Amino acid sequence: MATLDGNSSGKEEGNISQEEHVEKDLHTAAEEGVAATDSRGVSVTEFDRVAERKLRNKIDLMIVPTVAVLYLFCFIDRSNIGNARLAGLEKDLGMKGNDYNVLLSVFYISYCLFEVPSNLACKWLGPGWVIPTLCLGFGVSSLGMAFVHNLPAACGVRFLLGVFEAGMMPGMSYYLSRWYRRSELVFRISLFVVMAPLAGAFGGLIASGVLTLSHIGGVTAWRMIFLVEGIITIGLSLISFITLTDRPETARWLTPEEKALAIARVKSERLAQTVVLDKADRRKVWLGFWNPVVLSTSFVFLLNNITVQGLAFFTPTIVASIYPHYTTVQKQLYTVPPYVVGAAFEVVIPLLSWRMDKRQVFMILTAPLTMMGYIMFLASTDAKVRYAATFFTAVSCFAVGALSNAQVAAQVVSDTARSVSLATNMTFGALGGLVATWSYLSWDGPDYPIGNGLNLAASSLLFIVTTATLLWMKADNRRREKLDINQELEGLSQAQIESLEWKHPDWRWKP
Repeated sequence: MATLDGNSSGKEEGNISQEEHVEKDLHTAAEEGVAATDSRGVSVTEFDRVAERKLRNKIDLMIVPTVAVLYLFCFIDRSNIGNARLAGLEKDLGMKGNDYNVLLSVFYISYCLFEVPSNLACKWLGPGWVIPTLCLGFGVSSLGMAFVHNLPAACGVRFLLGVFEAGMMPGMSYYLSRWYRRSELVFRISLFVVMAPLAGAFGGLIASGVLTLSHIGGVTAWRMIFLVEGIITIGLSLISFITLTDRPETARWLTPEEKALAIARVKSERLAQTVVLDKADRRKVWLGFWNPVVLSTSFVFLLNNITVQGLAFFTPTIVASIYPHYTTVQKQLYTVPPYVVGAAFEVVIPLLSWRMDKRQVFMILTAPLTMMGYIMFLASTDAKVRYAATFFTAVSCFAVGALSNAQVAAQVVSDTARSVSLATNMTFGALGGLVATWSYLSWDGPDYPIGNGLNLAASSLLFIVTTATLLWMKADNRRREKLDINQELEGLSQAQIESLEWKHPDWRWKP
């Protein structure tokens, strides 16, 4: 299954066979207190690629589907307000002017506030408990929207929705980092983040189907959307308490050898670390945030989220402005195709990223297509051209979610720093979502030059920042090559070395 450099000669040692010796070495490498790398960050373990592939496939089957389905309804419960708007939400709640933007903003206020605390709780209590609990919370909140009768009540429910949804994306990304290598993580994140564009598609389909009914019990019109989707989410959350395995050590579906391999291979990429799940300390928490590439990537995700959340909340409105004479159900259905195409590229781009073990260059390449889409929005009033523009933006922007989360996870060492880096990325992303709620204003329609211009500016700045960051990473890596590692680490204890994070002299940025 695996060999340790210099310890396995391919012969029996005493009465221990080669296979038994390899298994013993693998379990040793997975134990707490044993470093998986040497002082220069080189893995001391050589893994059997066939065994790794089999294990990875097994983890994919047991872990990814649950996470993906939960995130699908997380995003549906967040974005279904756009579908409800088309079905009469504003009129029934007596909303005027920019009240809709206020309602959207309330969600992101709580979302920003609870991002980091939620992910620290995820590390402390374990994602196997925290993620299902959050899911149950936002399912109940979504259900509550079916029974609000004025704007203040709706704002209160949306605030609670933000509290519970805040930890979902960073928590799931952190959860997957317990199971996958750095290069593998981006594709697995994409397999649940792809549910964001699919949520737009499914949300439109569910909304159009539900709205064909006259009522469900005493619930009518747009309220039925929240009722149905909230009940589904609650049911899924209860199931996930059973199906979501917290970490490899607690996986009853893994053999002891597979557990050891799962732990050892993740540990082998943690520079100078002796444990996979370390104890949190202030230095690691701080360096998980105060990291040049983490901050740069988080700002990129902020810019990207202006577009992503703008599409989620305003695509139905944009479609309505393009096809004003279509029925409500037809408008709902027209929001589906751009999301389906976006979902396909959401998987393809991270798949290429995984195979090449590159993330930064793919973030750079997404920007021009997004820019093209918003140039089309600004340059033409033709309905077909504008509808085509939604495809260009959907194709490119959704992939950045997986790429940026994988990138910030790759630029830190310890489990503690990783939980903070992912939460930081999502906090910045939430700020982008907050900006998005004010990007399409009622008095700016039907062409929305301000909203489209803002998105063009954001995607252009994204292109500049990602390119500059890539150049800086390469330059800093060249600088680090000249350092004397032994001299830099002289006099430091193992605990101090483990706490160095990206300041470790042998650390290299991973573009």
